[in-house]
Amino acid sequence: MQRKRFDDMQCPIARSLDRVGEWWSILILRDAFYGLTRFDEFQKHLEIAPNILTRRLAGLVEEGLLEKVQYSERPPRYEYHLTARGRDFRPVLLALLQWGNSHFAPEGQSVILTDIETGKQAIPLMVDAETGKPITAATHIIAEGPAAGEKIRRHIAELVARRTGKPA
Repeated sequence: MQRKRFDDMQCPIARSLDRVGEWWSILILRDAFYGLTRFDEFQKHLEIAPNILTRRLAGLVEEGLLEKVQYSERPPRYEYHLTARGRDFRPVLLALLQWGNSHFAPEGQSVILTDIETGKQAIPLMVDAETGKPITAATHIIAEGPAAGEKIRRHIAELVARRTGKPA
């Protein structure tokens, strides 16, 4: 069965999921943040079939989240390093970590984010880079951007109408 692509959608969430929406890809990125770089390291840590790992690594390289760097000529061996685009995925992983700890850890938190200086647990929070103000549903809404097409404009108008009770 062919997976649906979201390249033609203007939604940035759909386009992002097109790049990393498959769970193995997200776990590979997580392990890359943990410092893993080599095929055998990813395979051992994830317990993933080699053919699946090969496809997922190739996809992450193709999408520009990882770069493939040769470290041995005989035999040819490669490492996978996070690119700037890949490193920008870190806040998404930290948000997933916090969300998972809050809602899907009945036995307690097995992995936490800690402050290097104090050693204390840090709780990720999304804030506006301009104001430093926390972003919450009560203080921020989704709005159309300057490049929004007609479909996005209609969709946003419908969401605003639903929220305000006024017709679109």
